[in-house]
Amino acid sequence: MPDGNTPATEPAVLVSDNAARRIATLVQEDGKPGTMLRVSVSGGGCSGFKYGFALDATTNADDRIFKNADAAVVVDEVSLDLLKGSVVDFVEDLMGAYFAIKNPNASSTCGCGTSFSV
Repeated sequence: MPDGNTPATEPAVLVSDNAARRIATLVQEDGKPGTMLRVSVSGGGCSGFKYGFALDATTNADDRIFKNADAAVVVDEVSLDLLKGSVVDFVEDLMGAYFAIKNPNASSTCGCGTSFSV
C-alpha cells in the first residue's frame, strides 16, 4: 500500500474484465475456490517464447498475483520480466474462445498469438 511519499504504480499485468469473467466461470465450474489462472512464459513456439495457461490453486515464493474483481492471475517472477505491462484478455471470435496476451514487450508474434519474440 503506497504511503504519502510513494507514488502509486499500475500493476505489472492487468486482467481485462472479459478475462476476469471467464476465470470466475472456470473456477466455479472447477469447484475449487481460490483457484487462479497461472500465466507463464517458456522457450519454444514458432517465435521463440510461448505463453502457457493453467488453473492453479497454489502459489510459490516468487509468484505475483494480479486481480480484477474476484478473479486472479498468478505469474512467476521469470515470466513477469517478459510480461510487464501486458493485459490478459479473453477473446471469442471466429478462431474460437481463448485467453490472449496483449504484450507491449513483444516485437513480433506468430499467427496463432500464442508465441512471441522480444
